[in-house]
Formats: sequence, structure tokens, C-alpha cells
Amino acid sequence: MSLDTLAVSKNTKEYRCRKPQYSPYYRCIEDNYEAFERAYDTKYQEKFGYFRPIISKVIYQYLDCGILANGFARVKCHKCKSEFLLAYSCKRRHFCPSCHAKRCVAFGEFACSNVLKKVPHRHFVFSIPKIIRIYFLFDRALLKELAKIAWQVLSCYYKNALGKNGVAPAAICSIQTFGDMLRFNPHLHILCADGGFGNSGIFYAAAADLDAGILEPLFRHKILSMLKRRGFIGERVIELVSSWRHSGFNVYCGERIYPGDTQSMENLARYIIRASFSQERLSYIADKSKVIYKSKTGNDSKEFDALDFIASICSHIPNQNEQTVRYNGYYSNVCRGKRKKQAMAESDCVIENDGYAKAANKSWARLIKKIYEVDPLVCPKCKGQMRIIAFIEDYKIVKKILDYLGIYEFERDRPPPKKLAAADLFDDFSQNDYIDSNYTDF
Repeated sequence: MSLDTLAVSKNTKEYRCRKPQYSPYYRCIEDNYEAFERAYDTKYQEKFGYFRPIISKVIYQYLDCGILANGFARVKCHKCKSEFLLAYSCKRRHFCPSCHAKRCVAFGEFACSNVLKKVPHRHFVFSIPKIIRIYFLFDRALLKELAKIAWQVLSCYYKNALGKNGVAPAAICSIQTFGDMLRFNPHLHILCADGGFGNSGIFYAAAADLDAGILEPLFRHKILSMLKRRGFIGERVIELVSSWRHSGFNVYCGERIYPGDTQSMENLARYIIRASFSQERLSYIADKSKVIYKSKTGNDSKEFDALDFIASICSHIPNQNEQTVRYNGYYSNVCRGKRKKQAMAESDCVIENDGYAKAANKSWARLIKKIYEVDPLVCPKCKGQMRIIAFIEDYKIVKKILDYLGIYEFERDRPPPKKLAAADLFDDFSQNDYIDSNYTDF
């Protein structure tokens, strides 16, 4: 586990520790997950496949995320001696909205600093028809094949468009399984260099007028051939899909993004690995065990039974060690590693990594400052610098501190206690310092 962060109110620019167990999403999971697990085999196995063990692991870790009772760090200002507690977080992807939000910000920085070169790029989306999506739901290994085929199509196009020997296209591919209203919709978001790199590292740009329509037939042919080869479909299905006026296969190509537009590139990098749902669009009716989920535009909404909602969310949880982001061509891990070794061999001194430092990735305070423009480690009282001084994990000590401070995390109807006087361990700290947040720290 890592540490949980502070949340900041955009209106007041004041930080508060988030209180996830008061959010509608958390309460829905907490109230209904055990019933969902009991009903899964009879109610959901036929629709979503067998119950994957990773689901229980992810959900139980999420229910511990941001809860001070599971341990915390003490963050103290050495100037005025004021403190706050920083809870641990689960770091689960595509299920915990706070932890995945942090992952998106960190990935955006990493991609722009360490992977993407200062060359033109395009955003591609490869999608498939409903008739074959079921195979990707029941066999998630097919998602890897989907990404592989899309890369083959793009690589083939750019090599032919440039007409140069030894040219290497480059792309970052993100696998997504969700559509609007939480439907299972496997598709790919690809950030692709709009051209190719030569052996010497020189970039050759492709023509600006790219027609995505020429990519769809090859993509369709390769996907259907792959499913036929693996025994999922036969000639009859291929003939049926091919006879449709609109086959359901689609390739979207965005406008060219030029090297100077770094903010757009970083925003797009965050977007392609976004979470499968938005907590702000969700309402939970506890007494009826219903969830209301609004569409992206806000013009439509869908009512879920709480168990059906959890089943839909769980279908988007990746398997253990499943790669949802893949680096291809000139951006692949192998090529980046070779270039780094070559640069070190040609230099007489140690080369500092001018890209993305690993320590920077873990700097929750820096990421919050970047998004909310307020430094969470600046003391709100005296503006001094705060730092972590201790990690408290022993249950007895944790309970003693929380009891002393009057923090009762799961008594939702209990009014917050009055502000406590200064203590030996903590100064001016109360339950009033907590609000709910959709952002994570670590």
C-alpha cells in the first residue's frame, strides 16, 4: 500500500483529507458487494463469465483505501507544530476512482517526458462491432491480439506512406473495455507519431491529409481472420459482417497534434487511460439498492440495480499483471532501452536522466500542486513546510489516536465532534478537517 493524499477545495484553495466511505460509490460497494458475490454464479456468470479471483482482491483493498483505521502517516509542520493524518491508499486501477486519477496524471507526465518525442502525433481509436465483443469479454487474452492487430495496421500504413527503407513508426496503445453507461465495449486508443523514425533517429513526417477510411478494411480483415483461426467464428459470421453496409468496425483519426502543443499531448495521454466510470455521474439510493448513472453529456441516465452496477464495474477490472498500455515500434521498451545504453556508451561521463524520474512519479504532493495549484505540504496556518514524520500501522496505537481525536469513520449519521484542544501528539486537529474527494495522493 501507499499513502493517501489530501484533497483540495477548488473554491477555497484549502486542503482537506478525503473521506471516501461517505461517497455514494463507496457506500454502494460496501452495502452490496457480499450479496453480489453470493449471487454471481447464478445471476451473472452467463453474462460476464466466471468469477475472477482478482475481483475480490481489488474490492476488499478498495474498501480499505483512505481509511485511517487501517494505518496512516503523521505529517507535521516543524514551525507551528500543527499536524494532520495521511491514510493509506489501495493503488487499484479502474476501480478506485482516487487511485486511478493519480495514475492518469502520473502517466501523462511519464508519457510526455520519457516516451513521446517532439514530433507530430495523431490520436487513433479502433473499435469493433457488438456481435464479436462477447469473445473479448470471456477471453481477455484476445485484448492483447486486438492491440497487436491495430499496431500492425498503423505500422503498415506509415511504412507504405513514407516509402523509405528501415523507417520505424512509433505509438502508445491503451486498451479500454468500457463504453458509455458502463457497457462492455473493447476498443483501443492509440497515440501514434505521424510518420516514422529513420535509423539515425531522424523523423520523417507523413502527409497531413490522412484518411482513416483506408485503415478500416485491413483492420476488419485481420480481426475476423484472427477470430476464425482461434475457432470463435466461422465463414458464416464473416460473410454476415461483410455484407452489412456498416460493419461496426471503425477507425477514428484525430487532427495532427504538433510538437509545441505539450499540454494537449499530456491531456490526451491522461484521457486514453481514464477510469471506466465517473464518480460525479453516479447517485446511490440506499433504501432501494438502486444506482442512477448519467451519460457523459448529462442528457440521459440509466437506472441500475446495485448488484447489476457492481457486475458492470467489475467486468472492466484488468486481470493480475494484465497490460492495458503497450509501447510499440520506436517507443517500445526495447528500443528505448537500446537508445539509452548507446547514449551511455558514447559518453565519457554518467548521463543524468533528463526525462521522467522515478521519484517524481511517487511525489503525490507535486501532482496535487500541479492539478490544484496549491501545495499540500505548505502549512495552512503558518505557511511553513510540512513533512512526514512517522508511519503508524499498529492497530492498538491507531485506535488510541483516533479515539482521542474523536474520529469515528463509519458512523455516518454521527455529527462531527467539536474542535479539540491542542494535545501532546496533535495540534488543532478534528474530524471537521475531512471532506470527500475524488482524487488520490499516492
